[in-house]
Amino acid sequence: MRTTLTLDEDIAASLKEQARLLGRSFKHVVNDTLRRGMSPSVREDPAPYRVVPNRSALIPGVDPLRLNQLSDQLEAEDFAGREG
Repeated sequence: MRTTLTLDEDIAASLKEQARLLGRSFKHVVNDTLRRGMSPSVREDPAPYRVVPNRSALIPGVDPLRLNQLSDQLEAEDFAGREG
């Protein structure tokens, strides 16, 4: 079926680049892209989000959210020790 379709410039440029990279016609790339977007069987559900914890180099009892406060305290103690 022949039809006229107005595409945004960025979409048209992306489709043309895809056609060039794949060595296929613009028409073929547009049709494949539309099929993938409209076909529920092609859509894949993303893998569930999973958090992978990392080991910390901090020793137990050190609150990483208070490191600036600890640094300020050590700096103040160092400064007070130099004056005395």
